[in-house]
Amino acid sequence: MCTVCGCSDGNVKIEGRAGEAKGADIDAGAPQQGGHGPGHSHHHHDHSHHHHNHHGHGHHHDHGGGHDHGAGVDHHHYGAGAAGVSVAGVSQTRLIQIEQDILAKNNAYAAANRAVFAERGMLALNLLSSPGSGKTALLVETIKRLKDRFAIAVIEGDQQTSADAARIRETGVPAIQINTGKGCHLDGHMVGHALEDLSPAPGSILFIENVGNLVCPAAFDLGEAYKVVILSVTEGEDKPLKYPDMFAAADLILVNKIDLLPHLDFDIAQAVGNMRKVNPAVKVLEVSARSGAGLERWIAWIEAALALEKVSNETTVTPAI
Repeated sequence: MCTVCGCSDGNVKIEGRAGEAKGADIDAGAPQQGGHGPGHSHHHHDHSHHHHNHHGHGHHHDHGGGHDHGAGVDHHHYGAGAAGVSVAGVSQTRLIQIEQDILAKNNAYAAANRAVFAERGMLALNLLSSPGSGKTALLVETIKRLKDRFAIAVIEGDQQTSADAARIRETGVPAIQINTGKGCHLDGHMVGHALEDLSPAPGSILFIENVGNLVCPAAFDLGEAYKVVILSVTEGEDKPLKYPDMFAAADLILVNKIDLLPHLDFDIAQAVGNMRKVNPAVKVLEVSARSGAGLERWIAWIEAALALEKVSNETTVTPAI
């Protein structure tokens, strides 16, 4: 995963509420006492920081598996070791330690975010998908159906540009763009910084649209109540099997762009069956941002989730919609 391959390196830029880029690098260290919700100062991050690239320099080859390449072998399985990944010159034991260290730091920031959400009775949803799934279009249509009844705020994650945040702000809802640079996912610390500027209202719904990626974001808790994974019908029924970590982490899966089904060979039953192979109890809803089909059930799910957050500081039950 990206915690060991180095793709998290690079400057992270977070907009202010009006859309101006702040250009601050984000430190990967542990949070200070009190977390980093609204009102917590981050002046100690004004100087340049980078996520750590822990590439060892040894040259022994601990691949977590043998090298019996007999006749008929037609693939190389670099995820077979205990760490689930292979990096040249780094042992499986070292890879596991690196990943545990990075995720532990992230989890501390996520816990601070979760405390802010609980204190304010907010619902935070982490929206995840591959690029081109229609995630932003679906979010825009969702906001239109909710904004007259609920306070809403949005954190947008992309490697570059603020196009999606600008698109969200056109709905009249406040949004902040996080550009991750070379990074391929949001993390708890980035979200905490964005929360300071966004300052969502108590009882509000916070949508966090993660960077389009079906691999790394699955491992990084942002403090959200639920992970919502979007799969479009243009992507293929086998995505849940190819990217099982993401679909296993999902609390809800939305099958988007169902208006295109008459023009495709996509088999929804097969896709849902594959989802249930990696996540047997997951809830699946079929929707279309373009036609509006199925959106009423998605909206009902959000409303039920928000009601749960308002009565519990730590929700453990997925909305039964």
